[in-house]
Amino acid sequence: MNGKFKNFGLITLGVVAGILVSLNFQAIGQLATRGPLPVEELRSFTEVFGAIKQNYVEPVDDKKLITEAINGMLAGLDPHSAYLDAEAFKELQVGTQGQFGGLGIEVGMEDGLVKVISPIEDTPAFRAGVKPGDLIVKLDDAQVKGMTLNDAVKRMRGKPNTQIVLTIARKGEPQPIIVTLTRAVIRVQSVKSKVIEPGYGWVRVSQFQEATPESLARHLEGLFKQGPLKGLVLDLRNDPGGLLYGAVAISAAFLQPKLLVVSTDGRTEDARKKFYATNEDYLRGAKDDMMKSLPAAVKTVPMVVLVNGGSASASEIVAGALQDHKRATVLGTQTFGKGSVQTIMPLGNSTAIKLTTARYYTPSGRSIQAKGITPDVIIEEPGATLAARVREADLQRHLENGKEQEAKPAPQAKPAPQGAATTEPPKPIELGSKDDFQLAQSIAFLKGEPLKGQTPSVAQTKPAAKAN
Repeated sequence: MNGKFKNFGLITLGVVAGILVSLNFQAIGQLATRGPLPVEELRSFTEVFGAIKQNYVEPVDDKKLITEAINGMLAGLDPHSAYLDAEAFKELQVGTQGQFGGLGIEVGMEDGLVKVISPIEDTPAFRAGVKPGDLIVKLDDAQVKGMTLNDAVKRMRGKPNTQIVLTIARKGEPQPIIVTLTRAVIRVQSVKSKVIEPGYGWVRVSQFQEATPESLARHLEGLFKQGPLKGLVLDLRNDPGGLLYGAVAISAAFLQPKLLVVSTDGRTEDARKKFYATNEDYLRGAKDDMMKSLPAAVKTVPMVVLVNGGSASASEIVAGALQDHKRATVLGTQTFGKGSVQTIMPLGNSTAIKLTTARYYTPSGRSIQAKGITPDVIIEEPGATLAARVREADLQRHLENGKEQEAKPAPQAKPAPQGAATTEPPKPIELGSKDDFQLAQSIAFLKGEPLKGQTPSVAQTKPAAKAN
C-alpha cells in the first residue's frame, strides 16, 4: 500500500509539474529566481494531494483540489492577491463599468473575517450606517470565519430586493450590531458636483471607473459655467479607488501637461513604469480626449483635496500627485495606504488571478503602500478617533512600504462576543451637505478663514494655486 502511494505521488508530481508548465508558472518562477522548481516542496504537495484523494471521508474532484490550492497560494501572499473564478472574474469586469448587484461595500479579509474598507455612497450598506473598519462576523446564520473572501462576497451578492442579515463587530461597541440589508442593483454615480456658495465649488469622486474621467470633465465644465471659481474642493473621501488610468486622467485635469503623476516599481520590466499628465498615458483605445475642452482655469483655481481613512489606491495617487506638485492642499485624515498594483492575469477564457506586481510611488518618490498620504492639514471627522480607523497597515500579510520604516499599526478591535445586538448604527452624514464638517473647513481654508478642529501635520500655508 505504501509503495502504491509513493508511485501515485510520483505520477501526481508529473501531473502537477505539467499543470505548472502549462500555466507558465515555471517560466515565471525561473525568471524571478533563476533557479529550478522546488522539487521537495512539490513532492510534499503531491503527497497531500494523494492523501486527500485516497483517504478523505468523501470523494473530492481533482479540479476542486487544484482550484483550492491556487486559492491558498494567492491568499497567503497579501490581502489583495486572489484567484478569480468565472463568476468573480465577470463581476470584476462588470464592476469597473459602474453597475453590479449587491450591498455596496468594498471589503477585504482580516483574521478570517470580512473587514469593511469603505461603503459606497448611496447604496444599501452606506444608508444602513456600515462603517470602514467594521468586521462582518456572520452573513445570515453562516459564520464568516472559515470562508474565503470570494465565498463571503458571493453570499453578499444576490438578486435585487432580496435580504441579508449582517452581524457586525465594531470597535467601541460591547455587543454585535445586526443590520438587515436589501440587495439592490448598485449603479455607482462616480462623480457629483455643486456650488457650495458663490465662487466655491465641490466635486466628488466616489470611485474610479471607466466612465469617471469623462464624467468629471462634464461636471467641471458645468461648475465653471455657473461663474468664475475662487476655490474648488476635490472630495476623495471613502473613495476605494479603481482604475489606474482614471487616476492619471483626473490628476491630468488639474496638473500642467507632462508632469509626472505616479510611478510603479516591481520585479519585472512591465511593472516599472511612469505615468504623466498626458493623454497618451490615460486614454484607452481611440477615444476623444475628455480633458481637452476643460476651461484653462481648472489648472490654476486654488484647490483642496479632501481625504480620509477610506481614501485608497487610485484616490491616493491623485492626492499624492496634487500634493507633491503643490497644486492643492490636502486636508482631512491619513489615507488608507493601499499603494500596490494588482495585475489581472487571465487563465483560459473564464478565470483569472489577481496578483500584486508592483508598488505605487508619488512624483517625489514616496511609497504609498502601508503608509498612505499624510494631509497638509489634519481635520478629523466629528466623533472619529485615529485608533478606530482601519488602514492597509492593519491588514494581515500586508505588503511592506518598500522604502520607509513602517510604523506598527495600532491594536485593532477584536470581534465582539456573541450576545444581544445593539441598536442599528446611526446614519452617516451626507457628504457635501450643510452638515459636512470637513467640507465646511475646506471652504474656510480656501477663503483664508480660521479652521475648527485643526491639527496641522505641516505648517499651514495659503491655498496652492499653480503647479510647479
